[in-house]
Amino acid sequence: MRPLLILAAFGLAQPAAAEGWAMKPGDEVFTPDGIAAFIAGNDIRFYDGGRSEYGADGAYAYVYDGGDRAEGRYRIEDDGSVCVEFLNGWSRCDLYVRNGDRVLLIDEKGDRYPLR
Repeated sequence: MRPLLILAAFGLAQPAAAEGWAMKPGDEVFTPDGIAAFIAGNDIRFYDGGRSEYGADGAYAYVYDGGDRAEGRYRIEDDGSVCVEFLNGWSRCDLYVRNGDRVLLIDEKGDRYPLR
């Protein structure tokens, strides 16, 4: 198989699909369908002890280490980014990428957060 076909088979797109994001060599962006399947089928945990919960109905919660919650609604954009509108009026978009055996979240500032 050609490299593009291999990436498409795993629900990933070429890195060029993530224009405007702080990409690094080896980053592979999830397609919208690929990230929808990934967040629905995995426990999204971070090294700070927090976790993201994505509901099939668009509900979102970030659960902090200790149990406090920040809740809102999420949507998946055409570039594969995941945008959340929190109940407190704050919003953010993040991009999940796979790099080798790791999955990372990249925020709009370019900070990278590996998943556990």
